[in-house]
Amino acid sequence: MISVLVTGANGQLGSEIRRISAEYPEMSFLFTDIDELDITNQGAVKDFLDENPVQFLVNCAAYTAVDRAEDEPEAAMLLNGTAPAILASESVRRNIQLIHISTDYVFDGEKNHPYCEDDPVNPRTVYGQTKLTGEKAVRESGKGIIIRTSWLYSVFGHNFVKTILRLSKEKESLRVVFNQTGSPTNAWDLARAVLEMIRKEYQEGKKPRYDLYHFSNQGICSWYEFALAVVGMSGSDCTVEPVESKDYPTRTVRPRYSVFSKARFQADYPINIPHWKDSLKVCMEELMNNEP
Repeated sequence: MISVLVTGANGQLGSEIRRISAEYPEMSFLFTDIDELDITNQGAVKDFLDENPVQFLVNCAAYTAVDRAEDEPEAAMLLNGTAPAILASESVRRNIQLIHISTDYVFDGEKNHPYCEDDPVNPRTVYGQTKLTGEKAVRESGKGIIIRTSWLYSVFGHNFVKTILRLSKEKESLRVVFNQTGSPTNAWDLARAVLEMIRKEYQEGKKPRYDLYHFSNQGICSWYEFALAVVGMSGSDCTVEPVESKDYPTRTVRPRYSVFSKARFQADYPINIPHWKDSLKVCMEELMNNEP
């Protein structure tokens, strides 16, 4: 039996891993969030792992409020920087394979073709800087796999898809930025990728190691095109108007370009990665079917 600890289990990705975990009968799961385990407390992490030995640790926990992080840098650093360092050090001590989730915000978004894992990082926000700090701690431990993802959404939690769906019912028109481009990621697909990674690592008898991968759904779009697809699939009469980012100011600068190359991931883990429109359709059907 493959033993797996999932931290941040009440978030979008953790919730999706929990949902599909039954499809992996060869794995036993421990799902924790802040109420069960404070990953910013090294003593608590040490005691928990002493009592609950595992082979894999998937860290889904993160401080993801990008704008609020500018006002709460210490809180963001605690969860995005300090916690991964603690998990990495305790994983090394116990020969656990850590899998840590990171973000496109470690880049400045100034490229014009897909980001590869070896491209220079240059975060422009507190959120991105704290996530990069966490990445560095995992890399320096020598035994953690980092998966960067982008534009994550799901039927769980708060995200762009659910916000657009709600607003399209409340308003006659929406204004959405068209000059920021990326690849949406359905958390269900990322959850599947993580568990397939664990299965393959275990089957091949690999020892805990360091590596870095990019994962998102296939295809690219702007936030405007993403919103247009959500509204179109919902059947709403709401119109979506494209605006430039300068006309829709936010507290922090969003990356202009957040498209990932998945070549390295697909070479090591040859699983099917759906196009973003196909995955969005699956998510939208579930959201629409569960409406009150």
